[in-house]
Amino acid sequence: MSNIVIYTKDNCPFCTSAKQLLDSKNAKYEEINIGNDAKQREMLVQKSNGQMTVPQIFINDQHIGGYDKLSELNKEGKLDKLLGSE
Repeated sequence: MSNIVIYTKDNCPFCTSAKQLLDSKNAKYEEINIGNDAKQREMLVQKSNGQMTVPQIFINDQHIGGYDKLSELNKEGKLDKLLGSE
């Protein structure tokens, strides 16, 4: 099973979509809400090479990107392998 971390904030439709996609794969993930947490937001920016938008998704410490990239990996059939469910 993969180690998945997703950085989110409240009222973010892309965050909701990313979590729904991961849920549909029965993937367990740690969600870190950066909405009101400046320290976590700064950690995200450092960890993601300057990305400030959410969601930002990491699988096994590999920066995937946002929902669009996660969805693209799924459509290409590559997400299951990353999640270790293939």
